[in-house]
Amino acid sequence: MRERDPLVVGRVIGDVLDQFTRTTALRIMYGSREVTNGREFKPSQAVNQPRVDIGGNDLRTFYTLVLVDPDAPSPSDPHLREYLHWLVTDIPGTTGATFGQEVMCYESPRPTMGIHRFVFVLFQQLGRQTVYTPGWRQNFNTRDFAELYNLGSPVAAIYFNCQRESGSGGRRMYL
Repeated sequence: MRERDPLVVGRVIGDVLDQFTRTTALRIMYGSREVTNGREFKPSQAVNQPRVDIGGNDLRTFYTLVLVDPDAPSPSDPHLREYLHWLVTDIPGTTGATFGQEVMCYESPRPTMGIHRFVFVLFQQLGRQTVYTPGWRQNFNTRDFAELYNLGSPVAAIYFNCQRESGSGGRRMYL
């Protein structure tokens, strides 16, 4: 059944992450629309920072949330992979991103070419820790970041698709 995993089908496993076991609930909402793997969002629907609810067992367990675009600047030439859109640490379990420490502020998706994947990755921390703000957003590497801060494997991940709104032509799908 592993090949039916939407993270495998969407090549998130491989391009961004290695195979992992999901152990923590992660719910992400842009307004009233929930992010589910592969769901289409227009850039205008993702302008504002989403609401992020994290599961877990208690407030003494802390989490780190990363949002990256592995398709920057375009899926056919992703030489800026991964582009860091958001980084929040020290989020207490059972709460949300607003209770954490924002290390890199939210930058809304603005894809210029093709369909981009935007990947939320959640890690469980060993404890509270100091995470330094990366010097730039482009060429961020989620695997290296996790290794640097001893975060281990992700405990949850979810992604959505987003493409430029105007001038793309073709068929339009309304959900």
